[in-house]
Amino acid sequence: MRMRAPRPGGQDRAMSTDVSGMIECRPGARLWGLDDEDTVWEPGIDLFLLNRGNAYDGLACLFGIRNSFGFRPLAEGRGFPDDASEGLRREFAGYGGPDSVYGTTWVTWAELAAADWQETNASGTRSRASAAGADTDWGRVWSVMRILSEVHEAENVRLVVWFH
Repeated sequence: MRMRAPRPGGQDRAMSTDVSGMIECRPGARLWGLDDEDTVWEPGIDLFLLNRGNAYDGLACLFGIRNSFGFRPLAEGRGFPDDASEGLRREFAGYGGPDSVYGTTWVTWAELAAADWQETNASGTRSRASAAGADTDWGRVWSVMRILSEVHEAENVRLVVWFH
């Protein structure tokens, strides 16, 4: 049996792509300011609890994963955040960390709220909203992030994801 070599970044188009991750928030920033030693990221909710599947157009327009659609990704390839919460670090390590996953990145609610959701892919046939907007499976994630941002402010809520 002959096996195909995986694509760069671990993306083999013949295999499915799963997304994992977590929403984090930084409650101390609102209470004590960004420079306070107690202002750290805290785990919010695991993406597993909100996710019902992998729509590749959503992964493409948000994170640049499987982007045969030609979207300009919102948050591609930023890596694992240096200031991640301990809960997120444990979850990421449980997936094998950087040696076992690819495409690790993050996006804040402030960035998502400011995004042009009517922007289309390269062919002009799909909008960002139709791929990953409030009326898609991502809507539950956006609802949780929006509610957390009402309490902790938009720049203090983020989604960290990785792919396998």
